[in-house]
Amino acid sequence: MFTIYVYVLDTLADWELGYVTSELNSGRFFKKDAQRVSLKTVSASKEPIRTMGGLTIAPDCLIDDMVVSETSVLILPGATTWNDPKHSAIIEKAGGFLSIGATVCAICGATAALASFGLLDNRPHTSNGLGFLEMVAPGYKGQSFYVDQLSVVDHNLITAGSAGALLWAKQIIGHLGVFQSDTLEIWYEYFSTGKPDRFFALMQTLPSGNEN
Repeated sequence: MFTIYVYVLDTLADWELGYVTSELNSGRFFKKDAQRVSLKTVSASKEPIRTMGGLTIAPDCLIDDMVVSETSVLILPGATTWNDPKHSAIIEKAGGFLSIGATVCAICGATAALASFGLLDNRPHTSNGLGFLEMVAPGYKGQSFYVDQLSVVDHNLITAGSAGALLWAKQIIGHLGVFQSDTLEIWYEYFSTGKPDRFFALMQTLPSGNEN
């Protein structure tokens, strides 16, 4: 079973998580033999956080409660509060995830937090722009590994800029292998184009009994 840890912090950018968390939690487009998924919110304290959109989230667990294994996944959303020192613990945990082969997915401001800790210095990655990382991540040395794309996969590290949430979600879902390949491609086509025929094509890729 995959355990998906979603780090939540004040000013969390709501839109960056919507595609990936809704699909992984609902399983509505999963293939028949997909590995089960457990999604948990994790934070630096048990205090509720307030997202950028004004929503309140009560964390399910603390950083110390996390179990790090090859089937663990850490999702780090963007926020304007990543420079708060209390978030260094989750970035250290992200380093542990990467070192054992567990998956880390970071978008927008979270990529800057990884960059500040040197975790992007030697791996292909992206963000809101190379200049963004150079401006907000002191000591960043990964310029030669920066890729100017919406979202980039490097083995167990998946990074994206703030406008790359949909592609980032596709790449995370694809990495986990919980969709059939044709389902994933048409899912992405539908949400990126809005064409009605893509919605009906998507429904036709689903296993019997999963058309919801």
